[in-house]
Amino acid sequence: MTQALGRHAELSPIPKRGRLAALWRQIKINKANYLLLAPFATVFFVFTVLPGIMSICLIFSHYNMLQPPVWVGWANYIRLFLADDVFLIALKNTFVFASITGPVSYFACLIFAWMINELKPKLRAFLTLLFYAPSISGNLFLIWTIIFSGDSYGLANGFLMRFGITTEPIQWLQDPRYMMGVIILIVLWLSLGTSFLVFIAGLQGIDKSLFEAGAIDGVKNRWQELWFITLPSMRPQLMFGAVISITQSFSVAGVTIALAGFPSTDYAARTVVTHLIDYGSVRFEMGYASAIATVLFFAMVLAQRVVQYLLRKMG
Repeated sequence: MTQALGRHAELSPIPKRGRLAALWRQIKINKANYLLLAPFATVFFVFTVLPGIMSICLIFSHYNMLQPPVWVGWANYIRLFLADDVFLIALKNTFVFASITGPVSYFACLIFAWMINELKPKLRAFLTLLFYAPSISGNLFLIWTIIFSGDSYGLANGFLMRFGITTEPIQWLQDPRYMMGVIILIVLWLSLGTSFLVFIAGLQGIDKSLFEAGAIDGVKNRWQELWFITLPSMRPQLMFGAVISITQSFSVAGVTIALAGFPSTDYAARTVVTHLIDYGSVRFEMGYASAIATVLFFAMVLAQRVVQYLLRKMG
């Protein structure tokens, strides 16, 4: 009877007041940690969480920052998908851009990190800095503007005209036929950033005894080591790198604005984020801009869920 009562007490849910009391005790025990976390938590709440909540509240309203918000219901989304042709162009460009740059940059970061990790420490540190430098250096857009300049003095045009491949300069950053391809090339060159460093750190943290155990169990070559030992051991880093790659590929805007202009010719380099900047920072239609941001958010969440599913299947 006593044992039955004990099991019943263990299975019975903890009262809400008891959970709050336990939480308060944990806060008092770890008050120093919470105190150190408070500045960042405050800044994060004020500048990230609160604007996100306000954006959700504005998606069903018309708000121009001068007058109070006016409730419009689903009008913003009806306009977005049925009346805004430029948004549909931006949505198509964003998915094309993300479907190319996201996977390619992700696997490029992983492969280069895996190759560099096999080198000696000093050479590995030098090459890591060399590959990472483009993602943090400034004024790189100026270099690419010189390379793909639309006159005969541009390096790409000069090379093609010198060898007779073309007879007149190509407007790389003004012609819609070439614009997106050039931007994708530049973004891929700039893509060895945070994910690359995370993969390097993950490779450095793998227990070396796993490779010895794998050799005993029948792992015969480096590719089998990569598939059966390295990748499963790096699952947290792989997930973090996937989130970073998805975020960067869907949120591209600075490169397109700097190279193709704002707006670009025939909106050939228009993305969802540049469309958001247009309505949020130029026209101040904050309700409509919030609706655009919500669509972008759900697209990123969906892509992240797909990547999580694929990584779980891999394990």
